[in-house]
Amino acid sequence: MAIPAGEADADTELMAAVRAGDTGAYGVLYERHRSGARALAHGLVTDHADADDLVAETFAKVFATLRAGRGPLVAFRAYLYTTLRHVCYHRARRDRRLEFTDDLTRYDEGEPFLDPALDRMERTFAAQAFQALPDRWRDVLWRTEVEGASPAEVAPQLGLTPNAVAVLAHRAREGLRRLYLQQHVAVADPPECRWAGDRLGGHVRGRLAPRDAVRLRTHLSWCGDCRARLAEVTEINQGHYRPYRQRDHAGPQR
Repeated sequence: MAIPAGEADADTELMAAVRAGDTGAYGVLYERHRSGARALAHGLVTDHADADDLVAETFAKVFATLRAGRGPLVAFRAYLYTTLRHVCYHRARRDRRLEFTDDLTRYDEGEPFLDPALDRMERTFAAQAFQALPDRWRDVLWRTEVEGASPAEVAPQLGLTPNAVAVLAHRAREGLRRLYLQQHVAVADPPECRWAGDRLGGHVRGRLAPRDAVRLRTHLSWCGDCRARLAEVTEINQGHYRPYRQRDHAGPQR
């Protein structure tokens, strides 16, 4: 839901006050957006305590960002909600990596566990990446990856040769992987960090133009925040999570 112009202007003034050292201004922002953040948190996790912890951690993270002179200049709610989603994602990944000291494998071999919150988040990222693709790429991916058709079967439908369909599908898959990775990059300020963040997915996939690659490497050499984002995206890419599932009709729709 869009924020009325007056409220958005008030948020902008409050954020400026927080950057200037007025902690009370952040209390006002908290009261204005707490209920919306709670509603979003309850949509991401099922436990009420987890939702409250998620909201608290998100507001603390945004507060620290503003006090450090970073973060949004406008659109506080959009930044808050994006941060909340990423905090939820990081918590789910962190919890999944927990290791226990007692070795119970001799008694119970265990079964693979899929965290529902993490899976729901990944599906959201995959759907958003799929929708951001050009129509032709979405079409060929849907036919080949979801419906399971071969390039030879798809070729007459698209007016292409089988080889051209295979090339198009390869480009579409690579584009989807880059956009999927990009969904995991948190909103970043200042502008040079936003520029770098928009290209981390392409960098990880080795698809940046040479000039952009040099500029990004230069930025990463001194920006610790963007190096942390790169490490996260690299880890996700190495996890080989597929941003689509063959014949999974519950996935992103065309």
